[in-house]
Amino acid sequence: MITILCAGSRGDFQPYIALAQQFKKLGQSVRIAGGKSVEDLIKSYEIDVYPLKVDFSTLDIDPKLIESATTSDSPLKMLLTFNKMKEYGVYTVNDYYSACEGSDLIIYHPGCTIGYFAAQEFGIPSVLASPFPMHKTKEYLSVVMYGKTRSNALTRYISHALLQGMFWMVSGQSVKGFWKKRFGTVPDNFGRPYERHRDKKHPAIVSCSNFVFKRPADWNENIHQKGYWFVEEPGDYTPSAELAAFLAAGEKPFYVGFGTMSYFKADEDLAGLAVEAIIKSGKRAIVSGMGKPANLPENIIAVDSIPHSWLFDKVSAVCHHGGVGTTAAAFKAGVPSIIIPFSNDQFAWAQRSYELVVGAKPIPKKSLSTEKLAAAFKFALTDKVVSNSRALGQRISTEGGARDCAKIIVECLET
Repeated sequence: MITILCAGSRGDFQPYIALAQQFKKLGQSVRIAGGKSVEDLIKSYEIDVYPLKVDFSTLDIDPKLIESATTSDSPLKMLLTFNKMKEYGVYTVNDYYSACEGSDLIIYHPGCTIGYFAAQEFGIPSVLASPFPMHKTKEYLSVVMYGKTRSNALTRYISHALLQGMFWMVSGQSVKGFWKKRFGTVPDNFGRPYERHRDKKHPAIVSCSNFVFKRPADWNENIHQKGYWFVEEPGDYTPSAELAAFLAAGEKPFYVGFGTMSYFKADEDLAGLAVEAIIKSGKRAIVSGMGKPANLPENIIAVDSIPHSWLFDKVSAVCHHGGVGTTAAAFKAGVPSIIIPFSNDQFAWAQRSYELVVGAKPIPKKSLSTEKLAAAFKFALTDKVVSNSRALGQRISTEGGARDCAKIIVECLET
């Protein structure tokens, strides 16, 4: 049995669901440990769930802390927020440890390091599975500082120490508290496990395209980056009659959606601003996940959540917040991006999109205006950006990140 430990919301779990799908194709038994908020999502892909009694949706967490975690726009703010959130990790670690019992191999998100120490205790292999590059390298900044600061030897070192330190701040304290309560001491070799890939029994896998960030040459040979981990949808999506008619009525529209970023009161102006920019640009658009703005013109339609894998190749460009999953989906679809980064690693994906000439120059949320957004819409449809986006999508389609990483892990399990 392969057990996958992950934490977070829908977008956090999807890459791990993609891995689980590939394990099933390879004839392996697999399950994902998840709370009530994601249990139905995991089961909808016919993946077994190890039910957690608590997760971040069932804990009584201050909503302002959640908002701060998802809107921190500087490394210092992120560090302070992660420090405040570490007290909640202790409530979940007991369930995660129980999920590991009886397993043959543990795959763990960097925020779930109990997986590494539990596997060590049980004498089984463990695999660090990161949804973005997080290992130390001298080649580029980590995703928490990329696009925010000048890259040099010192900032690169600091940036990777900061990224790993934030995950360990939350996860390490939880492991320490649990282990002392259960075993009276800390685990053997207690410390950050993020660079412990000395043999094939403890490999690491990374969800990222080598055409977006090339695998660094100074990484350990047991760190594998084979491409993004994309979920395979269980069936064809059927749009509403209204959306199907809209798509068929004219030129390909823009997509505008900011995921969970649009749920916070501080960003209630997003929908109105986006609509004004679309009108100013003179283009058709689909506005997603921001309710039903009043008095929409005929060239704009408002919808709820729609699978990106179905929709993005039917639009002319994608305007979004820069979440790693949404960015990857836009890159794969071969369409230009207009990224409005709010926090955390979103600035990195916005900057990288611009550097690859597959998107407009990043517009941080604090600097967003109707004029800037309308200008970005126009830039995204220039010939060079359109052709580069199409070429990147074609290159990404040659990778099989989830498939190839699953094969590596099965080989690890078999040996």
